[in-house]
Amino acid sequence: MTPLLYAHPFASYCQKVLIALYENATPFDFKLVATPDDFDELGKLWPFRQFPVLVDGDMTLIEATIVIEYLDTFRRGATRFVPDDAKAALDVRFMDRFFDNYVHTPMQAVVYDALRAEHERDPKGVADARDKLEAAYRWLDQRMAGREWASGETFTLADCAAGPALFYADWVHRIDPAHANVVAYRERLNARPSFKRAIDEARPFRPYFPLGAPERD
Repeated sequence: MTPLLYAHPFASYCQKVLIALYENATPFDFKLVATPDDFDELGKLWPFRQFPVLVDGDMTLIEATIVIEYLDTFRRGATRFVPDDAKAALDVRFMDRFFDNYVHTPMQAVVYDALRAEHERDPKGVADARDKLEAAYRWLDQRMAGREWASGETFTLADCAAGPALFYADWVHRIDPAHANVVAYRERLNARPSFKRAIDEARPFRPYFPLGAPERD
């Protein structure tokens, strides 16, 4: 049976899973979630109605990291997303959490604020989120010195997380060119065929970006 992915190509966490699927050319069916009926269908699988959700036979996988770990275990390909070595695996999982919690989360805070009505906006919350992004960029710049990928020389789960997180974070709060290691890493991620495909598939939806998509990438 072919896995079925409930997702939207412009959604960052969906792109995280798409990168993993494309890396290993894993066969899957795609269910675009865009209409109220689509979300009602998704809600039968996950009451929070959030994507991505992967259905594979009698398994329903929720949360992008869990989906990728599942693929790495049960639909394994040439690219391994979590190494077998326990110490190396911890580093990969730590970097996955770093990108989700310290880049992705503040980036989304700024985006969600832009979607609110003017009287509901939270300037202090946005300022705090931007400060967190600055701190993340500074830390990551040191981390990436001499590294090709987030956990060394091998593309992993951490890089699946990094791709969309840094892609949209740079739209929301531009990465200072002084953070040359981060800028170069983002460029490598964008050029990776699996992520480039996800970027290109999302292009038609750029006009919906609430802060305005920049004329780049």
